Amino acid sequence: MNRKISLLGSTGSIGTQSLEVCEKHGFDVIALSAYGNTQLLEQQARKFNVSYVCIYNDKKYDEMKQRLADTDIKILCGMEGLCEIASLQENDIVLNSVVGMVGLLPTLTAINAGKDVALANKETLVAGGQLVMSLAKEKNVKIYPIDSEHSAVFQCLQGNKRQQLRKMILTASGGPFFGKSYEELKNVTKEQALKHPNWEMGSKITIDSATLMNKGLEFIEAKWLFDLKPEQIEIVVHRQSVVHSAVEYNDYSVIAQMGVPDMKIPIQYALLYPDRLECPTRSLSLTDYGKLTFEKPDIETFKCLGAAIEAIKRGGAYPCLVNSANEEAVRAFLNDEIKFIDIGEIVSSVLDEFEYSEIKSYDDVSAADKKAREYVIGKIKIY
Repeated sequence: MNRKISLLGSTGSIGTQSLEVCEKHGFDVIALSAYGNTQLLEQQARKFNVSYVCIYNDKKYDEMKQRLADTDIKILCGMEGLCEIASLQENDIVLNSVVGMVGLLPTLTAINAGKDVALANKETLVAGGQLVMSLAKEKNVKIYPIDSEHSAVFQCLQGNKRQQLRKMILTASGGPFFGKSYEELKNVTKEQALKHPNWEMGSKITIDSATLMNKGLEFIEAKWLFDLKPEQIEIVVHRQSVVHSAVEYNDYSVIAQMGVPDMKIPIQYALLYPDRLECPTRSLSLTDYGKLTFEKPDIETFKCLGAAIEAIKRGGAYPCLVNSANEEAVRAFLNDEIKFIDIGEIVSSVLDEFEYSEIKSYDDVSAADKKAREYVIGKIKIY
């Protein structure tokens, strides 16, 4: 296929799987970015013969230039570089799989340039959902979800009238600590938290899955992507990760999307939409699983999930505040500065610490992000 793609976050889990899909179907990858993995970024840039690379960590800029000195590839760095490759005129679609708040501005930049976006960066919609969706509507730009859950809903909506949707059923694996009590979580180690039962992901998103914050972020994303009210979104723990999500219509018919837990399926659907071609994964065998189970999430124990849901109910800057607080708390946990249960306590406390404020611009998002991070950094010093 001749579609030209810029891929932000190419060395991460989603990024590397996205390149598998691009290679399978012959997409023209024109630009790649990474935070600091210069070795893998060089290998990818050479393999796909790209025209641009961006190394976000500007301390690695000189090294990146040296690695690709024998090529004509343009080397960029920092946020300015990310935004440049996100808005390239030759782009047909921008795939954003960077981790964290850093993904918001490149998404807005791509939309402003009139480019469709395949979105795997949760924080884009969590922190700036109203800004993103309003701008996409104004620029007539499509946002294609890559999260397996949102891709599932997107697929279940095909051929049906959006206004007849009654509710969305968002499935969650439950992470490695499903069924554990709050007391049992007090001595959880970093190694235990990083062992997800079904998915292979980066460390930040794996910890988010263990705390159920990941599902809270997806709850907020779903509200913006599908123009839903919070009460129209139901979270169900589904340990097997076979039903990726479902929708219920006004007649109480429920349509679900199923498949093996492999991110290449939703990545490919976003890049090929509306076409379906063979995917570099395996077929689903229901008899191999034998049974599928569904249970309610424990919001009392897994406080991050409850905090995220409450944040989007309140609206304004609250989703941004809890997201930024979570990023700082997860960073601290991975650096052995706080315990696992402290993540939920810190994220929840943000709701009581800050008053309501509106999000009308990117500057408003940046201000809320900064306030939340400063608050959490100060709080961590107490632990």
